[in-house]
Amino acid sequence: MTPNQIGFALLYLGLFLIIGKSIRIRVKWMQNLFLPSSVIGGFLALILGPQVLGSIMENVTGEDSFWATGLLTPEIMNVWTPLAGLMINVVFATLFLGTVLPSLKKVWNIGGPQLAFGWTLGWGQYVFGLLLAILILVPFYDMPPFVGALIEIGFEGGHGTAAGLQGTFEDLGFAEAYDLAIGLATVGILSGVIIGIAAINWAVRKNHAKTISDVKDASELKRAGIVEFENRDAAAKMTVRPESIEPLSLHFAMIGIAILVGYVLLEGITWLEQAIIGSDFMTYVPLFPLAMIGGIIVQLIASKIDKADILDRQMIMRIQGFSLDVLILSAIATVSLDVIGQYLVPFLLLSLVGIIWNVLGLFFIGPRMIPSYWFERGIGDFGQSMGITATGLLLMRVADPEMKSPAYEGFGYKQLVFEPFLGGGLVTALSAPLVFQFGPIPFLIFATVMLAIGLLVGLFYFGRMKS
Repeated sequence: MTPNQIGFALLYLGLFLIIGKSIRIRVKWMQNLFLPSSVIGGFLALILGPQVLGSIMENVTGEDSFWATGLLTPEIMNVWTPLAGLMINVVFATLFLGTVLPSLKKVWNIGGPQLAFGWTLGWGQYVFGLLLAILILVPFYDMPPFVGALIEIGFEGGHGTAAGLQGTFEDLGFAEAYDLAIGLATVGILSGVIIGIAAINWAVRKNHAKTISDVKDASELKRAGIVEFENRDAAAKMTVRPESIEPLSLHFAMIGIAILVGYVLLEGITWLEQAIIGSDFMTYVPLFPLAMIGGIIVQLIASKIDKADILDRQMIMRIQGFSLDVLILSAIATVSLDVIGQYLVPFLLLSLVGIIWNVLGLFFIGPRMIPSYWFERGIGDFGQSMGITATGLLLMRVADPEMKSPAYEGFGYKQLVFEPFLGGGLVTALSAPLVFQFGPIPFLIFATVMLAIGLLVGLFYFGRMKS
């Protein structure tokens, strides 16, 4: 593959992102669902690629025809396939860069209810997913037990986490788990947005939402995904002078250092494990959770030695957002429809169990755990449990557009404790290898204990704080 072919494949990403955005601006039902342009562009690329258009045209023009691969050449697909696994390292390295790490007391007091609720939803996905695997998927469909962890990996972790675990799934002997996890992540985002918007309208009618009158009141520009003219603030600050170094270059370099720190940590831990214990468990662990720890280390060092505050959180977020767009588009465009078709019933069962648990959690557990503004705060955790953090933020933005509730602050504090473990953190990354190494029963018992802790703390500690 030549450098020109690689460069052309990357240019194609931009083309599909723009097409996705153009469709979002013009198609009303996509606006009502607040679908990200990367999701729209990813589905369009999947349809126009070798798996849909290519398969149709191959039957008409023959397998040697130019059209047999659709509008996406094999070179483009070869470049796009590993992109999600690379970009997830950038996304996780940026989670805590440029932030002020608050005290644990403040995190507990403000973010505690949402942490207990999110903790319950996350561990519940493991409990019910593993029960589904043990009782149905393993004996009737001859699937490995760790497929029970795919609900949390796909829903909470999202496309990036699933992509980051591609190599791990291959090492565990069931590479098809990657495509199933990517499919679950797509189902999670779509159903999360659809159910979330419906829930917001329900909350408005039932007076459970205190900070919004009606979702339909959103302006045309907002529905199209365009910031209103009067709300266009600076997206990032110029913390250094461009003649010394471009601010974007500086922040990208800091993210790169965080990833390198994570890589050194992973290599060091792997070496120690093999030298002291003689096992190879850490070889199954991907880089991205260690990149997150690398970001925390870089941030702690920067907060001590950087007196000029040159790290701008908004600039970090822009790089994170770009990486996430590339990640989602490339992951959806390259998902294997053949694998999902081969395991269609298990895929539907995993999707259904995950959706039912999260919906029950929002409407029956959330009101009993969160002492105030339960819906505005709970809808964010529901969105994250269905389709990554971005979906949770999107639904909170719709439910509380003027940030009148403590939802955003509580959600942010909750992430500081939640993300290192679930939603793409260490537990998410280690869950499949742990089930593979020790069997599903020990992990199921552990997940059940964690679920019980979340329920007890949420219901009997935070739930009793209601005024």
